[in-house]
Amino acid sequence: MRTRTLGTGGLRVAPLALGCAGMSDHTAPADEADAIATIHAALAAGVTLLDTADFYGMGHNEDLIRRALRDSDREKALLSVKFGGLRGPDGDFVGIEGRPAHVKNALAYSLRRLDTDHIDIYRPSRLAPDTPIEDTIGAISELVQAGYVRHIGLSEVGPETIRRAHAVHPICDVQIEYSLFSRDPETNGILDTCRELGIGVTAYGVLAHGLLTGTYRQPAGGDPRTHWLPRFHPDNLATNLTLVDRLRPLADAHGISVAQLATAWVVARGRERGTVVAVLGARRPHRVEEALAAAEVTLTEADLGRMDEAVPAGAVAGTRYAATLMALLDSERGPKPNRKFHDTRDSTVSCTSVHGITR
Repeated sequence: MRTRTLGTGGLRVAPLALGCAGMSDHTAPADEADAIATIHAALAAGVTLLDTADFYGMGHNEDLIRRALRDSDREKALLSVKFGGLRGPDGDFVGIEGRPAHVKNALAYSLRRLDTDHIDIYRPSRLAPDTPIEDTIGAISELVQAGYVRHIGLSEVGPETIRRAHAVHPICDVQIEYSLFSRDPETNGILDTCRELGIGVTAYGVLAHGLLTGTYRQPAGGDPRTHWLPRFHPDNLATNLTLVDRLRPLADAHGISVAQLATAWVVARGRERGTVVAVLGARRPHRVEEALAAAEVTLTEADLGRMDEAVPAGAVAGTRYAATLMALLDSERGPKPNRKFHDTRDSTVSCTSVHGITR
């Protein structure tokens, strides 16, 4: 598989990464045998970057990855670990932590659960509201110097935070939601800043949490995601599924599914907008095979133009999260284009799902 360099540190990765959240932290967790087989299938195919977090399943995901790598060479895998998401015993997300003491404590537990002596990319999951990013990155930098961490990443942060962090220690990549349905990184300065500084982008949510699979239809009993993902709300869903249907003729022309077309679009962005790696949220081996086929699809400039016409930037109805959750994202600060959307503004919405299935 053709590889690309993630950041200026020389880390070579495939155009796809494997997001492991859904294997442990989902409304319907994956069968563990399927999950481990999926990790093995990805590694065998050359997809080496595995994305996890210490709060996915409250440590279960890291333990699962440890067991998957038990019979494999640890050096075949590149482990990307997020930290800082605090959860209660009921699973609800209760805060964000970025203090240096927490950084080092969290890493110690991750190293133990993963049974490894180093993490390849270590990153705060969100910008902590009460800790300067310089302090958080400074603590990780000390761990790099000590040999426990190889590279430093960021997640869901804006251009100013990226620059401040990069001034403390070189940043390998920024993890951000980026897809045909979530194109703000193109206009809010995130992609431009990363390209300027030589920072890679690991794009999650490439299938818009299921909308871009081409097979989604709202369940008869309703979808719980409507409470925290406004794009699934009935007031927005019809518009968004119409946009998906506009992609079908182009997908058919290439002999692929809509999901593969959406994945190929993100991979293509890695050729024209700097290093972009698509994070695949697979839980079964055949999903890896489908994504690998998508990564090999060559989209021409004409193809990309037709996709822009089918799904114009800003045409999607609804913000990517409910208002209470959008407020947690440093990447969403600043002026945004006006959008038609229905927002329940439910202040009681649980953040558990946001950190559970968006990777």
